[in-house]
Amino acid sequence: MAFEQTWRWYGPHDPISLREIKQTGSTGIVNALHQIPVGEVWTVDEIMKRKNMIEAEGLSWSVVESLPVHENIKKRSKNFKQLIENYKISLKNLGSCGVDNVSYNFMPVLDWSRTDLTVPFRDGSITTRFEMKALAAFDLFVLKRPNAEQGYTEKQRTAAKEYYNSIDEDHKNKLSQVVLLGLPGSGDTFTPEKLLSSFEEYKEVGDAELRTNLYEFLREVIPAAEESGVVMGIHPDDPPRPLFGLPRVVSNKKDLQQIIDAVDSTANGITFCTGSLGAGYFNDCVDLAQTFAHRVNFIHLRNVSRTDDGDLVEENHLDGDVDMFGVVKALLLEQKKRIDKGRKDRRMPMRPDHGHLMLDDQKKGVFYPGYSLYGRMRGLAELRGLELGIARSLQ
Repeated sequence: MAFEQTWRWYGPHDPISLREIKQTGSTGIVNALHQIPVGEVWTVDEIMKRKNMIEAEGLSWSVVESLPVHENIKKRSKNFKQLIENYKISLKNLGSCGVDNVSYNFMPVLDWSRTDLTVPFRDGSITTRFEMKALAAFDLFVLKRPNAEQGYTEKQRTAAKEYYNSIDEDHKNKLSQVVLLGLPGSGDTFTPEKLLSSFEEYKEVGDAELRTNLYEFLREVIPAAEESGVVMGIHPDDPPRPLFGLPRVVSNKKDLQQIIDAVDSTANGITFCTGSLGAGYFNDCVDLAQTFAHRVNFIHLRNVSRTDDGDLVEENHLDGDVDMFGVVKALLLEQKKRIDKGRKDRRMPMRPDHGHLMLDDQKKGVFYPGYSLYGRMRGLAELRGLELGIARSLQ
């Protein structure tokens, strides 16, 4: 038993080269074609160009992260039918090229969200943080979203006002830059005007509507994935709670159960992210791993310290509030079942998700937040040791 050890690489413009990644011990690459606008077809030519680039360094393109879902699909508006057809064609093309694992998310407008990307950690490294009072301060006093106050309790509004009044203009600008950060790898960022416009487009999409739109999307694309020999894994919301009045529907055990029930297929799976799920005080990641192991198609391992107020700080991989031992054990037991049954999906790709900015990487300062070299390499080494110890104990 051993997970396939993978590494997220942002393509030719990533400051970390494939040659360096190979030295971390990773054998698989997690990659996406960020140069293709969201919603357009990933052609065989473009897929093969990237696949050949990866394989030239003796690595394999293990997982697509992500094949983005266009906002019109999430809203089920305008040209969503054509966009779904494009998505199905991209799945078919990926399968024909031998790239058979696709991660995606269904978070409206924003991807993963943080309020501080340069938090000094206790060992001198740099980590990231999410604070509700900071997000509320941006929402209420910088963005000034209409009726935003209705989405916060009196306690939260008071904390946000005190926080906003306590920081200087440089700090306020930094907060805005962090919150407006775009989709990882895209190089794009939001403006306040664009963000408000995006929120306005979701005014008719509440929790029930977004869930329905997700399930309809799955009913249309999962058969295409099956036919193409591709498995999919939905990434949980990060953090797992509504933001800016937008619903989030991949946050807890009930959400995950409803998703896998929507289409009964191993191709309709989960990207099991211990950091995203672990950021919710209401989530027991070991229980979730044991419950949904049979539908886990991709594994993200990272740790967080969390509070009941919704705050989080990204921890070292084996520290924090997530029982990493219990999660890895549950998933290794699932892998053993797949091996015993001779299943094709037994490789169970895993990547060390995020890592602190540490050592010489601090001098470079060119990495997407959470995606430095040494921090992830440390995490991979620790997780590799944990995995080996558990695997040996199960023999």
